[in-house]
Parts: sequence; C-alpha cells; structure tokens
Amino acid sequence: MDSTRTQAVERINDAFAQPAGSFAIRNARKVDARGVQDHYWLVVRNGVIAAEGAEIDVEVGGTEDMAGAFAKAVAAVEAGASAAAGGPTSDPGSLPIIDAHGAIMTPGYVDIHAHGAWGASFDDGPDGIAAARAGHMMHGTTRQVLSLITNPIDTICENLRTVRALMPDRPDILGTHLEGPFLALERKGAHDPECLRDPVPELVDQLLEAADGCLRQITIAPELPHGISAIRQFVEAGVRPAVGHCSADYQTAKRAFDAGATIMTHMFNAMNGLHHRKPGPIPAAVEDPRVTIELINDGFHVQDPMVALSFGFAPHRTAFVTDAMAATDCPDGHYLLGALDVNVEHGHARLVSNGAIAGSTLVLERAVSRAVLDLGIDPAAAVEAATLTPARAFGFDRPNPVTGAPIGLLATGYAADILLLDPTDWQVDAVWCAGRRMK
Repeated sequence: MDSTRTQAVERINDAFAQPAGSFAIRNARKVDARGVQDHYWLVVRNGVIAAEGAEIDVEVGGTEDMAGAFAKAVAAVEAGASAAAGGPTSDPGSLPIIDAHGAIMTPGYVDIHAHGAWGASFDDGPDGIAAARAGHMMHGTTRQVLSLITNPIDTICENLRTVRALMPDRPDILGTHLEGPFLALERKGAHDPECLRDPVPELVDQLLEAADGCLRQITIAPELPHGISAIRQFVEAGVRPAVGHCSADYQTAKRAFDAGATIMTHMFNAMNGLHHRKPGPIPAAVEDPRVTIELINDGFHVQDPMVALSFGFAPHRTAFVTDAMAATDCPDGHYLLGALDVNVEHGHARLVSNGAIAGSTLVLERAVSRAVLDLGIDPAAAVEAATLTPARAFGFDRPNPVTGAPIGLLATGYAADILLLDPTDWQVDAVWCAGRRMK
C-alpha cells in the first residue's frame, strides 16, 4: 500500500479517536430517499444532525430572509456548545460553516455485502480491516457490514472475534456478514468447497458464541438438510438470515422467508434464474414485502438491461451492494479470496481454478453514479438503494444500540454521515462519518 493510502488509513483512525464534531453545511443540492431539495443546509451538533432546511431563493420569487432559519440553527448549536462548556453566552461565529457551492449532498453510503479493498480483505485481521475500510470510506461508504468468506469454522470464529473487538472504537463497522459456510455446493461460486457445511445446531451455536452479538447477516442455502431450522435459530439470536448461494425452488424459498429470512444475497448471482415453469427463489423474494434484495450494479454481475428491469421489482427494498474483494481500487493482477487464487482482468475478478466470478471491484460510489448517469434511474431512488434501504434491513434507520442515532437520511436526529458529490459525475469529494471529517 502506497504512502498516500497509508496516510488515509492513519487519518481515519485518528478521526475516530476524536470526539464527534459540530459544523454546518449550506448551499447544497440534497438528494436522499425523501427526494431532491435545492439550496439545502444542515447543522450538526456532536455528530448528529441538529437542524436542516432550505434557504429561500429570492431570485425565483422568495421573500423570506434566506439566512434567517439557517442563522438561528447555527446560533442555537453555538449557544448549546457554549453552555455545555460553562460559558454564559454563545460564541458567535465559532461554528465551522462549509459552503457546498451547489454540490450534491447525500447521506453516507451503507454497504451490507463487501469483502475488502485496497489489497486487503476483512478476513485479514485488524490491519487488513483498517485498510479495506479506508478504501471504501474514500469512495463514500461511511458504514459497512464486513462480509467474511467461507473458511474452516475455527478461522471464521477467530475472524468474528476480531471484528467484534474492533467495533467499540469503529462506528463505521456495523458488524459482520457470513457468506458461508452454509452454501449449496453447486452454487458455491468462489467459496472453498472443502469448507462448506450443513448448518447443524452445534455449528450455529459455535458461530453465535464467537460473534458475541456482532453477526448481522448470514447467507444460507435453505434447501440444505438443516437450512430452515438454522434460519429459525439465527432469527432467535437476532441475526438476519439471507437466502443465497442456493438451488432452492420457489416453495423452499418461501418457507425460508416465512421462517424469518429477510434478505436475498446478490439477486441473480449464485442462484436459480427466472424461469416461467420453475420460478425459483427470486419471485419469492420479490413478492415478499419483508425481504430486502441485494443487487450488484456493476454491469458485469448483472448486465444493464436486467439491472434496469430488476430495480423496479421491489421499490424501496432493493439495496445496492458491492461484493467487493481485495482488488477493489487496485490494479489488475493476482489476488486471494480466502485461500483461493483470483485473477483480476479489466477490473473483473475470477477464480484461477475454474473461472468463476470471485466477487467484484465495485464501490458504491460507482454503483450510484452509473445508476443515475448510465441507466437513468431516479436520483432519489438510486441514493435510497445505497443508504436508507440497506440501513433499514437491520433497523439502523431507527435509534439502535449499534449506530446510536439512525442512519440513511439527511434529517434531524440522524447521524451526520454526509457526502458531497460533484454534480457532473457524482464522484465523492467530501466525506463525514458520525460527524467526523474523513475526506
């Protein structure tokens, strides 16, 4: 990793060691799941959005003082900060105010399925996690569920414990997703077949004990002998099971969702496709309002005509994910996915052994920008798929023990996870996570 990236990792580590900040941003074009708003401003106090609004544009007929509400909100935060410090009055002008100059402002992106970046995987210990998280943070992914690859059970347990130990100091880490070992052999994709298992109760208990509350999601092939019972066992422990890497038929998938599975792992990939006489698991997920559907919008895992079609299958329930592996934001070449050799050519990762797709090199920044600019998807809907929808899949859109303040919207009371984007190409220029400046 070069010195610039090493500095980014250190900057992020240092930022999380500091208290959450207070600041204001004005003159932005807000885009979130609630819609688009020009002349937008917000004020942050101690890492939480304290106030927000839109300034009146006098050039198009507005008569109200454009600065009025904004100035009052800034003064209120300044007064509160002064009072907390024991001062008798506010300190006018003390709150940093950032002029967005018309940039697009969105909530921070939330990726619930990714394995790594910047040459490192989330299975690679604390240093690997810090590097991979920095890679995604620089592209606007402020919060992430860390996906762990199929490995021997003892290795998976050790990786779970590692993530759990990091979480108290890293609010950007939402927990873990186990993509394996409970997958169908014939739909294993880039997972080691020697490590696949049937989810018998003893193995489920072992993983839950190692996770110690950090396991958010686990992908399960429900047709496995203990698939449905394992889904119930994980639900009982507060984990969201996901249907994926499976050969389940329609009825089996329905049984899985009725047993408590609430996510479909990367729709279309590593599962039965749509067929008019063998509907498979996809229609079962689409028709069930309880299910969040992951979609890899890179034009490779799912080609553009199917992305555009499938995005309308489940409005407000489709979550963009990356399934990003270690080669993300890196040159083409040789990489590892767990213990398996991977070649990356033209940004596409495939196993050396059999040519199977081995994750992606996608970042959510690109998933959102290509949705809006290449596919013509409504900007608010595209942003929702990378923010509120994945947050809602785990209840993070409400106050909760993991994030504290909710995430996924630019709204009063929500965490100050904020991006400023270039309006021409939707590339991320500035990043705040939990009120801390990251980029």
